[in-house]
Amino acid sequence: MPDKQAFEEKFWKYIRADMTVMLSVAGVDARPMTAQFDGERKTLYFFTAKDTEIAQKVTRARKATLVYAAKKHDLFATVHGTLRIDNDRETIDRLWNRFVAAWFEKGKDDPKLCLLRFEPADAQIWLDASSLVAGVKMFLGLGDPKKDYEDSVASVSLK
Repeated sequence: MPDKQAFEEKFWKYIRADMTVMLSVAGVDARPMTAQFDGERKTLYFFTAKDTEIAQKVTRARKATLVYAAKKHDLFATVHGTLRIDNDRETIDRLWNRFVAAWFEKGKDDPKLCLLRFEPADAQIWLDASSLVAGVKMFLGLGDPKKDYEDSVASVSLK
């Protein structure tokens, strides 16, 4: 049985380092977005423009899905949660950085600026179960790949 806390810790460590996810809401295909983090909170923030499809779909809180793949493909996750607009100026000030600024000509006062807040609820997290070691074990008849897989996936609450 997988250690759910270890899966969750690894997920947060990886996503905070990589920051790029695929984000979707019903009616809008998943799109790459760069996550911003406010301290150690489990909330993810995304700067976008008000005229994007995703911003137009979340005029009220909506169920959303975040899909994440670590750069080295040793961790994958599908996270369900709630996405809403959160244009709180103090939050925008804390999260603002030069990479975000490059997208908005008028800076924090750009009329197109929109901050989205994703509150994660539940996640399915996979660790790489197809490693070289697992392959060698299977080739030598020393392991059950189905058992290795079972220990490499966990359903985790991220609330």
